[in-house]
Amino acid sequence: MKRKVIVFFIVYLFLNVLNLFLIDKTYLYAKGRDQIGKVLGEISQFSASYNNNSSGNYEAEIQVADGRIANLKSFFRKHNSSLYDYADKIVEVSDKYQFDYRLLPAIAMQESNLCRVIPDNSHNCWGWGIYGTTVTRFDSYDDAIETVAKGIKRNYIDKGLVTASAIMKKYTPPSQGSWAYGVNTFLKALE
Repeated sequence: MKRKVIVFFIVYLFLNVLNLFLIDKTYLYAKGRDQIGKVLGEISQFSASYNNNSSGNYEAEIQVADGRIANLKSFFRKHNSSLYDYADKIVEVSDKYQFDYRLLPAIAMQESNLCRVIPDNSHNCWGWGIYGTTVTRFDSYDDAIETVAKGIKRNYIDKGLVTASAIMKKYTPPSQGSWAYGVNTFLKALE
């Protein structure tokens, strides 16, 4: 009788351990698939849709996605940046204000390590209006991106300050070239 209880107990433990092992593997598999899907979504530059028209034939429409957004998402993911969800906004405002879409992320990387070191509740990854004890705060990243892009266009690009070195002289006058070097490094990393 004791022997049957011991055997039963060993089988019971074995099945529970096996069950936990399978649950863990299933979780890791599902998590891996989600991550793979996310990465594929970033790099996919095509989307397709298929429709069955009234005559019973299928029609296909293939659209090429903007590779710049995928490029930014990949960069932001690599650096674990909160700007990941704003890649499309950055491309949109860069086009709207007619400057290189890589400029905002390059400045954010130089100023705040892509938003990892910013004043609390500021959404200010660009060091925009931060000097001395003054801190410019934005309500959201959308607001910050729009305001900084508009300011870069109006106060720098429109005044002929189009290179990192030229922008640096007005953006951060005390810099002895390190700011421009950093921005140029990140512009190249985004090529």
